Amino acid sequence: MSKQDYYEVLGVSRGADQAEIKKAYRRLAMKYHPDRTKGNKDDEEKFKKATEAYEILMDNQKRQAYDQFGHAGVDGSHGMGGGQGGFGDIFNDIFADIFGGAQGRSRGQPRGADLRYALEMSLEEAVRGANVTIQVPTWVSCQSCHGSGANKGSKPATCHSCHGHGQIRMQQGFFSLQQTCPTCRGSGQIISDPCRPCRGQGRVQDEKKLQVKIPAGVDEGDRIRLTGEGEAAPQGGIAGDLYVEVHVKEHAIFQRDGENLYCEVPISFITAALGGDLEVPTLDGRVKLHIPSETQTGKVFKISGKGVRPIRGRSQGDLLCRVVVETPVDLNKKQKELLREFETHYEAGKNSPRVNKWFGKVKDFFDKMKF
Repeated sequence: MSKQDYYEVLGVSRGADQAEIKKAYRRLAMKYHPDRTKGNKDDEEKFKKATEAYEILMDNQKRQAYDQFGHAGVDGSHGMGGGQGGFGDIFNDIFADIFGGAQGRSRGQPRGADLRYALEMSLEEAVRGANVTIQVPTWVSCQSCHGSGANKGSKPATCHSCHGHGQIRMQQGFFSLQQTCPTCRGSGQIISDPCRPCRGQGRVQDEKKLQVKIPAGVDEGDRIRLTGEGEAAPQGGIAGDLYVEVHVKEHAIFQRDGENLYCEVPISFITAALGGDLEVPTLDGRVKLHIPSETQTGKVFKISGKGVRPIRGRSQGDLLCRVVVETPVDLNKKQKELLREFETHYEAGKNSPRVNKWFGKVKDFFDKMKF
C-alpha cells in the first residue's frame, strides 16, 4: 500500500514554509496526541503519521530528497536524528507550546510573578505628569542569604536527579517526555542548610517602596511597566515585573475624551438672548469665552489648544464648552412683573421660531390622524 503524501498528512501546500508546517503539526498533535485521545488506535496512528511528516518536512535535506524522489528518498531516515536534531528536539520544540510551555519556562532559574498596582491620579496629574511614591506588598529578596535560600556559610548544591537542569526526561513509547524534576522542583539546586529568615525560599514578604515617574498625557487604563519590580523569585531567580495601571479620578469640571476636554457652562437666559463675555476655566488658567446673542442651549464652543497633549504623540487637543441656558428660579415679585410685562411684547412666531415651528408640526400631525 502506498504511503500518504506528507504534505496531505499535514494539510499544507508544497510551498509551505516552516512556520506553516509547524502550525499545522501543532494543530494535529493537539488533536491526536495519545495523552488526549486515551488509547484510541486510529488517532494514535494519525499522530504517528503527522509526526513522521513533520520530521521530514522540517529538515531541509530530507524535504529536498522527498520532493525529488518521494518516499523512496527518505525511507529509513525518519527517527534517525537528522539536521534538525532528531525527534527529541522536535518534541521539545512543539510540545512545549502544546502543553503550555512549562518545559521551557521551568528550566533553569524560576521567575517571580508579575504584579499589578492600581494608581489613582487627579486629571491634572495625568495631563501634566507626576512623580509618585507607591508602596507595594510583595515578595522581596531575602537580605540574609541574598536570595540564594542557603544559610550563611553554605551554598546550594547541584541536584543529583536532574544534574542542575531542573528537568528530567522520561521515555514513553517511541518519544520522550520532559517534566519538572520532583527532587529540586525545577530549580536545579538542593539546599541542605536553608536560610532561617526565609526558610530556604530566598525571599520574604515585605512592602516595597518605589518612585514612579508618570509621563504627561497618560489616560485611564494606561499601564507603565517596571521591569524586575514584581515578585522576587524563589532561590535567587528572576524577579517579575510590576505594571502600574492608571485610574483617573472624576473631575469636578472637566471630562476627558482622548486629547479633548469637555465642560458644561451654564448661562442665564439674558446672556443667551443678548450675548456677552464670560470667563471659563482651563487647566492652564482662565480664558474669555464670547457668547453671541441668540445662543441656544446645547451650543458647543471650541477653545483651541486647551485640551491634552496625549502620550502617544498626537497634537494637543481642544477644550469644548457646551452651554446650558438656565431657567431663573426663586424670582421675587418685581422680577415676575417684569417678565409678565416682557411677555406682553413677546411675539411667539418671531421671537421663538423653533417653538412656533414645532407646534406647527404637531398641528399637522394631528390633522393627518384619523380618529
